[in-house]
Amino acid sequence: MTAHANALQDIREVVGAAGVVDDPVAQSAYLIDERRLYEGQAGLIVRPGSVDEVARVLAICHDARLGVVPQGGNTGYCGGAPPTSATQVVVSLSRLNRVREIDAVGHTMTVDAGVVLANAQAAAEQAGLLFPLSMGSEGSCQIGGNLSTNAGGLAVLRYGTARELVLGLEVVLPDGQVINGLTGLRKDNTGIDLKAMFMGAEGTLGIITGAVVKLFPAARSTETAWLAVDSTQAACELLGLARQISGDSVSSFEYVSRASLDLVVAHVDGAKSPLANDAQHFVLMELTSAASDDSLRVRTEALMEAGFEQGLIIDGVLAESGPQRSALWRLRESIPEAEKLYGGAVKHDISVRISRIPEYMQTATTAFDDLGAPYHSVYGHIGDGNLHYNLLPPADTSERTVWQRTWAKRLSAKVHRLAAELDGSFSAEHGIGQLKREDLAEFKDPVALAAMRAIKKALDPHGIMNPGKVL
Repeated sequence: MTAHANALQDIREVVGAAGVVDDPVAQSAYLIDERRLYEGQAGLIVRPGSVDEVARVLAICHDARLGVVPQGGNTGYCGGAPPTSATQVVVSLSRLNRVREIDAVGHTMTVDAGVVLANAQAAAEQAGLLFPLSMGSEGSCQIGGNLSTNAGGLAVLRYGTARELVLGLEVVLPDGQVINGLTGLRKDNTGIDLKAMFMGAEGTLGIITGAVVKLFPAARSTETAWLAVDSTQAACELLGLARQISGDSVSSFEYVSRASLDLVVAHVDGAKSPLANDAQHFVLMELTSAASDDSLRVRTEALMEAGFEQGLIIDGVLAESGPQRSALWRLRESIPEAEKLYGGAVKHDISVRISRIPEYMQTATTAFDDLGAPYHSVYGHIGDGNLHYNLLPPADTSERTVWQRTWAKRLSAKVHRLAAELDGSFSAEHGIGQLKREDLAEFKDPVALAAMRAIKKALDPHGIMNPGKVL
């Protein structure tokens, strides 16, 4: 038996029969990514049942020089979770799924990395509190993956990205040692903030197995509005106005282009436009408050009135019930599904400063029209400067394959370059994975990139952690 085979057998013994995925049908879910862009093979797929088992698995892989692919819910868009070689070991965190503690006094929650995001939200809600990280995949994505990719989502404007919601991490290093940083301290000025290195590293430095996250008072009042605005410039100005008039109660401020809305109405059953006009730009705005009185409604109506008076808002509707609120959010959250039903899209995830969004939109629209790519689906979290400037293949299905092969990569480079020219980012919330490694090499500051590689070399000298991803 070879050294690798011995190592794989040792790993099997560590995790036991319950921790090994041998069924070929079950294995397939671990080997291909969410968008079906990347599919690989693995020497072994395991689901450790404890932090100790994760540590022992990594120690074996470290000694045998076996590649390790950490995996959460496998919902990423950039190919960061599937293996790239048949010799690699996929380490799924799905069995590490306990909410370890909720501290209602300190407003914190300690969770295993394999806790599904929706379950973390529900646990906080049962305690009368709020865990604000929220996204379309929250029913299947896991906390460890959210932190490893520094997920953004729908409430970044008010609460920040995943990184900003973390007070402490438990991390297994490539050699099997464990960093126990689950103190939950809000102030700890004792040197380098180690937890920051692992959030956004996509499993290339170690495996996050636990986290202490911040909780907040639950929202007792919510106001949701769908607004037609004059332009992206008007949307950005309206955001500033809303924050001022509402007392900074804006929790979400989402942009939806007419093209994206039309896709949803055309392809998603039951979807209807809430406004009867030909506006080209829309905003889904939500305000929340921990107070259970009518003041939030009054402030929302006041800011809408001010928006109309200043010519920023063309038309709008304010949700009058829970079902109406859900219907408005469904329009925004169904855009990726609608793009898929249309025939796919070349997806992007750029960010620029909020004040430069109108400039980016104008420049990009002109550029892509000139390049013969007039089909756009643009939406995103305008409240934090993050746009999904997606490009659609021609409506004529006979032309799509040629378009994808000829234009897709060239157009993506243009989307990313335009963001870089405005001092923005080509990856706001989706990460790097396999898909954007070349972009990282092209657009990242070379000194910063060298520092990242030095950290990788120091923590993972044998390069076993998530090979072929990020760097």
